[in-house]
Amino acid sequence: MINVEAAIAILKENEVNLRSKKITVRTALGHVLAEDVLSPIDMPSFDQSAMDGYAFNFQAEIASYQVIDEVAAGSSNNPKLKIGEGVRIFTGAMVPDDANIVVQQEWIKREDNLATITESVQIGRNIRLKGEQIKAGSIALEKGTEMTPAGIGFLTGLGIVEINVIATPKISLITTGNELVKAGNELKAGQIYESNSAMLATALEQFDFHDFSVDTVSDIYELTKLTIQAAIHESDVVILTGGISVGDYDFVGKALQELEVEQLFYKINQKPGKPIYVGKKGNTLIVALPGNPAAALTCFYIYVLPALQQMMGKGFNGLEKVNLPMGEAYTKKGTRAEFLKAKIEDGQLFVLGMQSSAMLRSFAKADALVYIPATTASVAKSDLVTTYKLI
Repeated sequence: MINVEAAIAILKENEVNLRSKKITVRTALGHVLAEDVLSPIDMPSFDQSAMDGYAFNFQAEIASYQVIDEVAAGSSNNPKLKIGEGVRIFTGAMVPDDANIVVQQEWIKREDNLATITESVQIGRNIRLKGEQIKAGSIALEKGTEMTPAGIGFLTGLGIVEINVIATPKISLITTGNELVKAGNELKAGQIYESNSAMLATALEQFDFHDFSVDTVSDIYELTKLTIQAAIHESDVVILTGGISVGDYDFVGKALQELEVEQLFYKINQKPGKPIYVGKKGNTLIVALPGNPAAALTCFYIYVLPALQQMMGKGFNGLEKVNLPMGEAYTKKGTRAEFLKAKIEDGQLFVLGMQSSAMLRSFAKADALVYIPATTASVAKSDLVTTYKLI
């Protein structure tokens, strides 16, 4: 059995390398670039006016200029300008080759075709030079950049339509247990409704992981082994719930051993979620979560979610983590680290009742998980504690 910090360190060190895929820039929000993106053009691709105003062939000793033409945005008009001549110009328009300044219209007094500059100006004013933002062939966005609306706008403005990004992981969710019945069916004695698959599927969806399958397997050894074997072959990540403890019908650990999965760790000194297994076979990560729902969800948030994000190139981050003060004192009953379901009220943390690993009711009301390390026996009111925000 290892501690929480050691488990996190092992997961960080054992990355799964995902394939890349080509997608349209328009659909790339949240994806991470698998390679550098080079600019196919200069941006801007011509000297561009930054203002509505007048572009002049300017000399310092000349105050008034003859306006001989007009250049609108999108126009290819490139009139020849003698010294002392200019054109009416608009934001985004191409600055004529002979112009060396754009003066905003607020600084111009216009009488017929004569434009007089009313303020002190210098050559180069209000001109966005060709290639000022980026030169053709330069790196527009580096490998590892997460695509945002600004990034999508930037690449679209360069005329780029498709990019290579790190693919989202393909995930297999497998729940185990003879006692499990699908919601909507009648419960018989000794049976419970299966909720882990719905809970974990929506948790994946909440963080934009949508490429997953869901399967339920009875406590039959050969069936368990074959189901896991197929999932390992087809997936980047296999997430199991139940069957990983030491009961007579807990077949997951035995199946993983026979399938020659490399065990990275088994059991963490924490509550809830002690019987969690993490292993690897080839380039597939296998995580066997406890069967109890609150324990499974806690382990998903603390270990699985950041591991998935790391695969995508987003870093081992997971839930937002902050330090908040306790609203009341709390004393642990054992020596294990604890993840406590809590509510944040007026900036303080209040631990909820019903902390059992089988109870989701308090989890459904919680907006935070409070982490109490194994080395901490108690915390006083107003003590700052590590807090994982659920909302």
